[in-house]
Amino acid sequence: MACLEANYLKIFSELDLNIPLEGSSVDLKETKQPAASSEADMKEKDNGQTSDQAAACTDAQIQSILTAAGQNILDEEEDEDSKSTDLEMVDFIVIFKKEKHEVSFPFDHTVSKLKSHIEKITGVPASLQKIMYKGLAKDDVTLRDLKVVKGAKIMVVGSTLNDVLSVSAPASKELQAEEKASAKAAKEPLSEQKQHKKVLDKYGKPDDVPVGIKKCTEPLPQVPLSGMYNKAGGKVRLTFKMESDQLWIGTKERTDKIPMQSIKAVVSEAIKGHEDYHIMGIQLGPTEASRYWVYWVPAQYVEAVKEAILGKWQFF
Repeated sequence: MACLEANYLKIFSELDLNIPLEGSSVDLKETKQPAASSEADMKEKDNGQTSDQAAACTDAQIQSILTAAGQNILDEEEDEDSKSTDLEMVDFIVIFKKEKHEVSFPFDHTVSKLKSHIEKITGVPASLQKIMYKGLAKDDVTLRDLKVVKGAKIMVVGSTLNDVLSVSAPASKELQAEEKASAKAAKEPLSEQKQHKKVLDKYGKPDDVPVGIKKCTEPLPQVPLSGMYNKAGGKVRLTFKMESDQLWIGTKERTDKIPMQSIKAVVSEAIKGHEDYHIMGIQLGPTEASRYWVYWVPAQYVEAVKEAILGKWQFF
């Protein structure tokens, strides 16, 4: 029996199974240490993976936030500006309120882009600008289309936001009186209202007024708009001095030169029975009482008159 037991012990020892001998002590801490170490290694690996994933997620979130904020678009705009040095440039002078600004701008960029550039220089919002170069320049044309040459002078007409906000508001009494008059007048067409019908009946249609075309829009003619008359029956001539931002209202007796930015509104309505002509009120002050009435304005020029005086967006 003793011999058999000795043989078993010899076999186990050769197999190196770390089975403790009878009567020997066992260190539990020592035997568990490898397992604890393995668990710590696993946690460390997991923490490392979690840290990497968190960093990647954070970058994605940041990119998403920047994209939502439009910074990708801004980068594209900056790239476009940086590429402008490779484009053909033209040097000219921008004049605003008698101040001159030297500008170098891509020859093939549009007037709309030029307005955005001028806004940074003058503080006049692009939507409130009128660009004058051999007449009123349209937004979608390029400087090449306008045949801008080196040293050319381009005039900017417009008002800063501070100028717009500084316009004095009418008194409350004037507003109340105006509201009552408007409510009463809104019930009938302008040409049927007593004050206008009296004028139309008295003076009739002028013989020398330009031919009117209804449901049609045309640009202003190259010559002053004439042949119409005012409330007193006096012949009226409208001259649009875009280079000085003035409207000249001329009669036989006088010519009034009115800054366009001081005109608060332009209203018009077709004459009943003569829809190819309009009655037009040019509001020179803060209230409707200051409207200068012009009769028999050809319908095809009405929108062009409003745009020339108030600008494309007609805020008032």
